[in-house]
Amino acid sequence: MNIGVTVLGAGSWGTTVAHLAASNVPTVLWARDPQVAEDINRDHVNRRYLDGYELNPNLRATTDLPEAVAAADVLVMGVPSKAFRETLEAAQPYVRAWVPVVSLAKGFELGSHKRMTEVIADVLPGHPAGVLTGPNLAKEILAGSAAAAVIAMSDPFIAERLQEIFSQDLFRVYTNPDVVGAEVAGALKNVIALAAGMADGLGTGDNTRAAVITRGLNELTRLGVAMGGNPETFAGLAGMGDLVATCISGQSRNRHVGEELGKGKTIEQIIEEMDQVAEGVKTAGIVMELAANYGIEMPIAEEVAAVCHEGRTAGDAYRGLIHREVSSELDDYR
Repeated sequence: MNIGVTVLGAGSWGTTVAHLAASNVPTVLWARDPQVAEDINRDHVNRRYLDGYELNPNLRATTDLPEAVAAADVLVMGVPSKAFRETLEAAQPYVRAWVPVVSLAKGFELGSHKRMTEVIADVLPGHPAGVLTGPNLAKEILAGSAAAAVIAMSDPFIAERLQEIFSQDLFRVYTNPDVVGAEVAGALKNVIALAAGMADGLGTGDNTRAAVITRGLNELTRLGVAMGGNPETFAGLAGMGDLVATCISGQSRNRHVGEELGKGKTIEQIIEEMDQVAEGVKTAGIVMELAANYGIEMPIAEEVAAVCHEGRTAGDAYRGLIHREVSSELDDYR
């Protein structure tokens, strides 16, 4: 396949996606850190974020943004949502016409509350925009475990071509035209993962975790559908699949933050100790504003936002949820 891929952002997931693409097409990974780029080019490893995992030897890294972007037939945005617009604006002068742009970020833009494909439309109008998402833990994929993802794009032809670029024998990529649903699911599941982590940190057990995941799926589905998503998307890889993986895995950054909150640490202490971004912390506040705008009740997300941004403890949040008035499980869908 005579297509070149450039991935911007050499964190754990950006590096993993670049590794997958490098098996099929020439791939360049842009890194801010010269040491990360040197390690990838010389030793085929990313010691900073994925120490101990070998990368495809065909993958090339660079710190030269103009060079990396100018070579791209497909541009993949692997930076967190808070750096998304800034990085894309820096790349904009070097992006060739009609190059598809794929987001890996799972969050909303602060202030505007825009999804990442909406940011792409702002900065690069006319470029096809989509998202690669699903229950994908970077280290498991690099270790050779089977996984699946969704490439969500409104243009089915482009989606199928991208499907070929990222697919591997043990990494199956499905297409889905529902860009809105895939993006909203990816962002909201991080908030629910914080809640699941809090429950674990409080020692509440598997029954509680299952209840949080199930009712959390209900919440993100209702808001996602109100925002224009297809309800079937939330029952698939981008929704339920990603939610389950993020809520139960010890590799999940958002679940880790929640667990530490449950153990009594402050959000400031936890973030200070982390080397990577937990998108759910910022997203929790945005979700409550979106829920208010769309008239959607989201009790789990509300408690998570209060813990992350209002000084409420995880124990208080747990007690607040169990004392809520109960109703029919099906009322939300009527």
